[in-house]
Amino acid sequence: MLQIKNKIIIPDNELEISAIRSQGAGGQNVNKVATAIHLRFDIEASSLPIFYKQQLLKLNDRRITQDGVIVIKAQEYRSQEQNREEALQRLKQLILSAVVLPEIRKPTKPTRSSQKKRLDSKTKRSQIKSMRRQVID
Repeated sequence: MLQIKNKIIIPDNELEISAIRSQGAGGQNVNKVATAIHLRFDIEASSLPIFYKQQLLKLNDRRITQDGVIVIKAQEYRSQEQNREEALQRLKQLILSAVVLPEIRKPTKPTRSSQKKRLDSKTKRSQIKSMRRQVID
């Protein structure tokens, strides 16, 4: 069972967790023990609220397949249990990041004094540059 927020919980039967062999160097442990975790979570078939599902499917994330399945592979640690916890935490972070809506920008206008300052500085700069020109009789 994975708790996302107070009332939003993903039951274990919706998570497909399988242990696989880790990649890379590691000696005999890598060759013998399946410590890496492969987590699959079907967004459409889940019990998440509709808003969460929509936001997750909108995400442009390489961990989400075209079929709407989140695939997470955790192999950072040497123990299977730590990798399992890591995969669940990554899933939780992905779901929470999808739900956060960006703040809506409120358009603002420059103040009258800031506009005047800008124009004054442009005028002053123009005068300085005009004084550098060659004098023509």
